[in-house]
Amino acid sequence: MKTSGRANRQQPSGMPFQKYRHFLDVNPVDLPDRQWPSKRITHAPRWLSTDLRDGNQALIEPMDPERKRKLFDLLVSIGVKEIEIGFPAASQADFDFCRSLVHDNAIPEDVTISVLTQSRQEIIHKTVEALEGMSRATVHLYNATSPVFRRVVFHNDREATKQLAVSGAQEVTSYLEKMMSDDTVVGFEYSPEIFVDTELDFALEVCESVMDVWQPSAQREIILNLPTTIERSTPNVYADQIEYMSRNLTRRDFIALSAHNHNDRGTGIATAELAMMAGADRVEGCLFGQGERTGNVDLITLALNLYTQGIDPMLDLSHIDDVKEIVEYCTRMEVGPRTPYAGELVYTSFSGSHQDAIKKGFADRKEKVEEADGNELAVPWELPYIPIDPQDLGRSYEAVVRVNSQSGKGGVAYLLSTTRHLDLPRRMQVELSRIVQAYTDKFGGEITSDLLWKIFADEYLPYTEADGLNPWGRYTLLSAALNQGSEEELSELTLTLRFNDTGEEKELHAQGNGPIDAFVVALGSIGEDIKVLDYAEHALSEGRDACAASYVECEVDGQVLWGCGIDASSVRSSFKAIISAINRAHR
Repeated sequence: MKTSGRANRQQPSGMPFQKYRHFLDVNPVDLPDRQWPSKRITHAPRWLSTDLRDGNQALIEPMDPERKRKLFDLLVSIGVKEIEIGFPAASQADFDFCRSLVHDNAIPEDVTISVLTQSRQEIIHKTVEALEGMSRATVHLYNATSPVFRRVVFHNDREATKQLAVSGAQEVTSYLEKMMSDDTVVGFEYSPEIFVDTELDFALEVCESVMDVWQPSAQREIILNLPTTIERSTPNVYADQIEYMSRNLTRRDFIALSAHNHNDRGTGIATAELAMMAGADRVEGCLFGQGERTGNVDLITLALNLYTQGIDPMLDLSHIDDVKEIVEYCTRMEVGPRTPYAGELVYTSFSGSHQDAIKKGFADRKEKVEEADGNELAVPWELPYIPIDPQDLGRSYEAVVRVNSQSGKGGVAYLLSTTRHLDLPRRMQVELSRIVQAYTDKFGGEITSDLLWKIFADEYLPYTEADGLNPWGRYTLLSAALNQGSEEELSELTLTLRFNDTGEEKELHAQGNGPIDAFVVALGSIGEDIKVLDYAEHALSEGRDACAASYVECEVDGQVLWGCGIDASSVRSSFKAIISAINRAHR
């Protein structure tokens, strides 16, 4: 036998990596005494949904008014209090949608509508006019500040870029004061767009200049949004940038520091979470991350990440499938099956070892909840492979374990337990899993709960009318009557047994020290060599129509097989289980 040492060194890819530069070589962040790594998120941020603006402009087919309204109503229903609805000056459709919310009285008084504008006078005027009649509204001004945009796109130097932000802030401030009535609570948000690529000292300078115009105070908040417009580095670097701004901005008590994260590197969630640790008060994103390129940060994942840490997310996601269905309809974009918390397969295990652990985890939790007098909240959630209780999100436990060729006895047993309430003994689980494995090896695909029941019934239950299965087996029990002996013979039972043997009705009589013993004796009189090795039973239901399920492990003519019987009588169910094992041996 040979053993391996170190793995072989990886070979160069041949890809032109040399044309890329490390982010910190271009835009260094000097924060040696950073504090955020030791911080802990203790409460939800303020959420702003940009589904109707950033998300909408990223769709292959932008939403029509009906879909936009449906998504707006969803956001309100789950508890989003700040909603960016569009860019009213960009199109008549956006402007009209904004006005329709006012005319339809569709905006709750505690919901703030946000609208986006560039730093141009005519665009600012059109934007502000779209807000007339709203109870709470925020104008969101932005301009690009990063070196590559200054040089390539706008041909501006630092001073011209800063003055564009200042003049925009002045125009927004003056036009809001002119147009908005005292009945409207007005807010102002500024974004140094491409903040992540902007020199930190310059981003700070621009934000301070804009605040000099708005003059934030205890009654006059300003939102400073610091976006990773394009995710360019590891999440810790953005956290350093956020902490730098949070520590160095003046008038910090009057600032809502906002993070607007995209997912170009696939770390948008982590970037937003570290930003919260570093001082961000507010997070902008989209439901399921349906934004530009690789998406805006996913608000649902962020919120439920908090939930799993015992923090109220301040969003009601208890019907996650309904939320997903509406988002998919409105955006015409599917939520992937592996999307955290909401995907079709995220509470599903196919692996046999995973399934076995999950099955044991549910049993352990059930026991602990019973010990706590049924108080679910008194028992911390601790379950192998499942970080959140699917029922909290309106999902079903039945979807947790699914069976295919990779599954083992745990998954098969769990699926039968949750869908048919059958609690199979462990050795019977092993036997059944081999039968299911043979089926999947032959036919492939997933074993649904209905298909699993057919396989089980066809193998073990000749007495069950299971979805059109043909009856099988040599023996069929017709009736069984037990008579107790005299007081001196209490240990003896007399059994009268009627059954069908390959179409011929027969009657047998036997005595035994119990029902099963008498039954084995009766069948032995017609040549069946049976030894009962193990027996288990349980109730399938309660009340007048209750049934019992019996499981019997038998040695039949040298073969060790399990049988199962279901009947209203526990005695008859045990007899049927023995006949099941005998019939299987003959088959």
